[in-house]
Amino acid sequence: MLNVTQTKRVVPAKFVIAPAVERAAEEPSYGFWGAMAGFIFYWLAFAVPILTYGANALFFLLYTWPFFLALIPVSVLIGLVFSVLLAGRLLLMMLCIGLSVFCLFWLVFTLLTGW
Repeated sequence: MLNVTQTKRVVPAKFVIAPAVERAAEEPSYGFWGAMAGFIFYWLAFAVPILTYGANALFFLLYTWPFFLALIPVSVLIGLVFSVLLAGRLLLMMLCIGLSVFCLFWLVFTLLTGW
């Protein structure tokens, strides 16, 4: 057993850099582009009722803004999920994200309007 005045010898740690073969190649950031697509499709879906119904829809959206504000993170997550699942298939990814976000937005819009 060691006394207070004695010290134990510490072996320094060795850091080894992995060879270039073992390093994983950096993958494209599909998640970022999917999240951006979800955000952009949200704003496009937000504009469709205003363009369709005019100022009445604009006042309705301003009155019920918390419901539609809650759809922004959901739209971004939908874009993220589809971009990870369909990595590399850009056209199919955009189609699925756009269709899902538009359907989600119209579902909330029709539930709030009572149609």
